Amino acid sequence: MIHVDDLTKRFGATRALAGLSFDVPEGEIFGFVGPNGAGKTTCMRILAALMSPTGGVAVVDGVDVIAHPDQVRRRIGYMPDFFGVYDQLTVAEYLAFYATCYRVPRARIQRTVSDLLELIGLPEKRDAAVDTLSRGMKQRLCLARALVHDPAVLLLDEPASGLDPRARVEMRELLRELQSMGKTIVVSSHILPELAEMCTLFGIIDGGRMVATGPLETLLGASAHRRARVAVGGDPNAAALRARQVSGVIDVSVAGQVLEIAYEGDDEESSPMLAALVQAGIAVQSFTPVQADLEQIFLRTTHGEATA
Repeated sequence: MIHVDDLTKRFGATRALAGLSFDVPEGEIFGFVGPNGAGKTTCMRILAALMSPTGGVAVVDGVDVIAHPDQVRRRIGYMPDFFGVYDQLTVAEYLAFYATCYRVPRARIQRTVSDLLELIGLPEKRDAAVDTLSRGMKQRLCLARALVHDPAVLLLDEPASGLDPRARVEMRELLRELQSMGKTIVVSSHILPELAEMCTLFGIIDGGRMVATGPLETLLGASAHRRARVAVGGDPNAAALRARQVSGVIDVSVAGQVLEIAYEGDDEESSPMLAALVQAGIAVQSFTPVQADLEQIFLRTTHGEATA
C-alpha cells in the first residue's frame, strides 16, 4: 500500500532524509519510530503530498506522490502532530465543513457525520461547540476529520500526544477498529510501549535512514545481544569483575546482589553463558534471561538526538 525507495529531502545544507526506503503492506498498522529530528514528520508530509522530496520514489495505493499529488490526497487521511480546530463550530458543523471540502455528496454528508461520531464514540457531542471538548475528544474529532472522505491510508503523526492514559487507550482501540475495517495506518509516537501493543510492523528511522524494519518478533530476533539478570552470592563487585572476563560478555552492571549482563548471541546461548559464569567462579543463585522490548531495540539501533 505504501512504497518508499531511496527518498531524500534537503533543506539547504540540512539533510532530513538520506535514502529512506521501506514498504507497508495493505491492512497493517506501521509504527514509525525514531529520535526527534530523525525525519519521521518530513516523510509523512511527503507521503501526504504536502511536501516535495529532493529525490527518490514515494507511492501510496499505487499512485506516485510526486506525479499525481491530488490523487494521493484523495487516498490518504493525514493527522499532523498539531491539528488546529475551529472552536466556534459545533462538532457536527466541523465534520460537515471538511466533508464538503472533500466533495462528499451533499446527500451523504449528514449520514457520514453521524457514522463518524459513532465510530469515535462522540455521538452525544454532535451539537456541542468544539471548544468545550477535552483534549482527548478533540484528538478523536481530528481523527474523524481525517476519515470524512473514507481514505484507504491514514498517516498519523503523534496522535496520542498530550493525552491522559485513558484517552490513549481509547485512541489505541479506535486505531485497531480502523484496521479491522481495512485501513492501512502509519503512526508515529514516542510512547513506545503503546506502539508495541498496537502495531503489526515497525520501522526505526535514524538520521534520515531506515535502520530496522519488520514485525516486533523479527526485530527482537535480530537484536545484537541478549541480557540476563544474575543473582549472585558473595561480593557482587568481585562477581562483576569475573563476569567481564567471560567470553561473549559485552557489559555488566551491578544492582545490589544482582548483575545485569549483556552478552552476544541468541536465546540458545543462555545455557552456555550460565555455564561459563559458573565456571568463572561466580556463585550464581539465579539466572533470568531478560526479554528485549521495543524501547531496548530503539536504543540499540539509534544514536540519540538527531540534527536534521
